[in-house]
Amino acid sequence: MAILLTNDDGYFAKGIQELNQSLMSFSKVKVIAPKANCSGLSASITLRKDIHVEKITHSNFIVNGTPADCSYLGLTSLFAGEISQVVSGINLGANLGNDVLYSGTVGAALAGRGLEFPPVAISVAAYEPKELSFIAKLSSNLVQRIRSLEIDPNLLININFPDITENQYKGTKITVLNKLRPTSFPDVVDPSIENPIFQIGPSSISSDASDDSDHKAISEGFVSVSLLDYSFTTSLNLFALDLEKELNA
Repeated sequence: MAILLTNDDGYFAKGIQELNQSLMSFSKVKVIAPKANCSGLSASITLRKDIHVEKITHSNFIVNGTPADCSYLGLTSLFAGEISQVVSGINLGANLGNDVLYSGTVGAALAGRGLEFPPVAISVAAYEPKELSFIAKLSSNLVQRIRSLEIDPNLLININFPDITENQYKGTKITVLNKLRPTSFPDVVDPSIENPIFQIGPSSISSDASDDSDHKAISEGFVSVSLLDYSFTTSLNLFALDLEKELNA
């Protein structure tokens, strides 16, 4: 059984290439990644349109589609029955707080729920990391440790690294998602024109981050590991039953 490795930065991005080399030290790795950068596409898929796949080697493919397309094609077609875990990354740029709702890195990993091992999304809080090779080596080590634990395979493990070197590594903290302020929409042209153009910028980090938040851990130089539950179900508790009565009244 193999790891399906993907990302949202694109097949030729430094992060996925470094991580591929590190993961191969303990597992077979199948790489399927987008042709172009797909940041911000979350778990979107390509519907009713052709998805072109380019074979690089017997275990490496480039997809003209979304990060989630890559995962689903790997799991259901190209490597059906061969995958025990989906790993997505290393994304250049952090995926903290409610940014995970938009993250293509996290979105690609979502398809791996319910496999033998829980899916892992990996990011680093820098676009030009100081020591990407170390981040990749430690990422591989963390993936191995996760595989050795009895973790619900329906959870998703979201790992964020600060921009550190091996000598600066302090340790790892289990964290919760920090609340971020709404994304801003700065004008990039004169807003007085009839059809103004906008550009969506990154979310703003809340200044009152809790001590156990992912942002707090990163700001203090620790690796953040958050366990995300995407079960999308609610137990029939008393509130749910009261709601049902109200809706049928």
